[in-house]
Amino acid sequence: MDPATFFLAILIVLMAGALLSGFPVAFALPGAAILTIALAAGAGQVFAGDPAAYFAAGTGGPFSWLSSGITNFRAIYWEPDRDTLIAIPLFITMGIMLQRSKIAEDLLVTMSQLFGPVPGGLGISVVIVGALLAATTGIVGATVVAMGLISLPIMIRNKYNVPLATGTICASGTLGQIIPPSIVLIILADQLASAADVAQSLRQQTFAKANDVLAVTMPADLAVTTASAGDMFLGALIPGALIMVPIYVLYILITALIRPALAPPVLFAGTRSGLLRAVLMSLVPPLLLIVLVLGSILAGYATVNQAGAIGAAGALVMAGYRLMGANRLSHFAPAILAIVAIVGIGVLQTSFDLNIRANDKTSGEVMALVMATGLVLTLLFALGWSTLRIYRTDDILREVMLESAKTTSMVFLILLGAAMLTAAFRAFGGEHLVREFLTSLPGGFMAQFLVVMLVMFILGFFLDFIEIAVVVVPITAPILLADPTANISAIWLGVMIGINVQTSFLTPPFGFALFYLRGVAPPEVKTTQIYRGVMVFIALQLGALAVVGSNERLANFMPRYATLLRATAPPPSQPALQQCLEPLVFADALAREGSARAAAQNLRALDLSVLPSSSARKVTVAAEAVDAAYAQIETLTSAEDTLAATNSRLVTIEMAQTSQTLPYASLHAQVRRLERDMARYLGEIEELENTLNLLRRSDDAAADQNREQITDELHRLTAAMDALAAQIPAQWPQALARSQEARAAVDKARAGFRRIDSGFRGVEVLLVDFARGSDLAALEGQFLAI
Repeated sequence: MDPATFFLAILIVLMAGALLSGFPVAFALPGAAILTIALAAGAGQVFAGDPAAYFAAGTGGPFSWLSSGITNFRAIYWEPDRDTLIAIPLFITMGIMLQRSKIAEDLLVTMSQLFGPVPGGLGISVVIVGALLAATTGIVGATVVAMGLISLPIMIRNKYNVPLATGTICASGTLGQIIPPSIVLIILADQLASAADVAQSLRQQTFAKANDVLAVTMPADLAVTTASAGDMFLGALIPGALIMVPIYVLYILITALIRPALAPPVLFAGTRSGLLRAVLMSLVPPLLLIVLVLGSILAGYATVNQAGAIGAAGALVMAGYRLMGANRLSHFAPAILAIVAIVGIGVLQTSFDLNIRANDKTSGEVMALVMATGLVLTLLFALGWSTLRIYRTDDILREVMLESAKTTSMVFLILLGAAMLTAAFRAFGGEHLVREFLTSLPGGFMAQFLVVMLVMFILGFFLDFIEIAVVVVPITAPILLADPTANISAIWLGVMIGINVQTSFLTPPFGFALFYLRGVAPPEVKTTQIYRGVMVFIALQLGALAVVGSNERLANFMPRYATLLRATAPPPSQPALQQCLEPLVFADALAREGSARAAAQNLRALDLSVLPSSSARKVTVAAEAVDAAYAQIETLTSAEDTLAATNSRLVTIEMAQTSQTLPYASLHAQVRRLERDMARYLGEIEELENTLNLLRRSDDAAADQNREQITDELHRLTAAMDALAAQIPAQWPQALARSQEARAAVDKARAGFRRIDSGFRGVEVLLVDFARGSDLAALEGQFLAI
């Protein structure tokens, strides 16, 4: 065995042994690295007379490793491009503040009352609350413990199946791993940013070799896209909130409908006015905080760090009135002041230029600046007032600050230790071995990706998500990102890893969510029941992983959409924006049609025998693309004219025993309005039918009277919906089919033009190669000498 490989094995054994023995992760990672490096350097000095003898070739030995380690340490704190780690303590403080101030508890109780009458309602409420807490606190332990203490006794008392109840609580509590703002997403963004830099270098080397050149400027569309924390938040929004949460809810609802005994409905015993007040008080403030935090990132008003500050300040204001009891108007005074100040600043910002450094201000702008300053001071006063209230209430402020400091210190110590471990792993050639193993697998990128996902899934049985993110990602992510056959984005890879490592909290025997729930569950709940309950949710989670993995757009849509809203937006990649630019593109192309066709004719006349076959093919394709592009423009224009004629075509319909002639566009609007009204009636009918099913279980006289009233209302709504359906003309399906056919022809022609438009990129790359010809000629003597 090669000495470097031998010491690499020692490094892995030391790290695994320390982690499995329960040694703190923050010290196990750097300790294993330091011990292995010391052993290798000492053995090299004793047996070979060189401390670097037993390190991998090209790594430079322990001194280069030390330099690399110091560079990694500096990168965490001083690199301007990696300042997103500042958001970690802010979001941790936000989550702990909401948990300690009982806001999360109020939300859970209220949602249980609201959804209780629905089949499986208690379980559905736990999932929804878990998603809301994930979007506000993001702390798995606090969420699972809170829901275990409050919801589990209620679910058991209402005869819920114990495995279903415990599985729902554990799975919902782990949603904080993937729904932003999430600490794991911030850490993944930080690790993937470094991995993307490494992958970019690897891809440039691959591109240079593939084009038989020494140095070349790689086209921008082949570059590796990095991932900021904000992009990771946006990328995880659809997979986390719009895929995983509905999957959990549907599973519970279907289970309750098929086997009602497992999740029976619970009738609400209180008053509607009391429930409405509870919903407004406990649901609206967290939702408003979510909108402020995530909305500010999506709209481009705030970075992740600034959004974290917004979240921490919002949690401070909410805790300020909740800890006072929230029974009187005076309890809400700081919150009201803060809202008035924020709204006022927003109004002034939209109406005036509040840049204090700008010259030549008008009197109105000066007055607006003075008012904005007063509103800022008002906001600061409200924050100070809330802080004082928290400080005086059961020493909550001190507890929150201590817990935030402990958690933040733990995260940063692990990051520092992982930087040392990664540097040591590379010093012994571990990264090279992993790359060789993955690239040698049959099946290309997909085989490599599945192996990496499987390894992370298995590690989730034993390790926390932070260890997986900071140890495995820096080693494997550059290999996956650099693969030119896949050309994946770092955002999609990060979301896939985030969903995968979420299982580290669920998988027996060491899933932390299982331990959290076991610690607060009643004695009659057995550990085996908790294990059985999470198995179905692990399968559902893997199903969500497969859905996101098979459709990359689910993770990339929101970041790309937000990017297009920025001032430095790249060329549009959304079809709607491309379509808006098409008239300008076509007008410019038609104006230069003569010169373009002449250039294409000149390309065809060139003698391409001196070029490699691949380069000659690029020139031929570009020449053919010119004529094809103009033909496709004509086809698309004709298809659009046909669609316009179809939409303006007169349709004769029979209505109320009279004939009426109107354009198809008007008919379309009329039918869609009828269908919209029918959908509203259908929703009311479904609600009444659910209520009727619940009343059928009761035998008292009041229930009989309610059933009769609901049945009459159902008949009335059904008749009204049937009357609307009768107003839809019989000619509508044929007219709709004609319009859809014309629309399909336009889409097909547009897609054909965009495929042709990409045929010119090969010539751009070839021109770059030609521009480097003088550089190659200068090296002719060196090549001849070799």
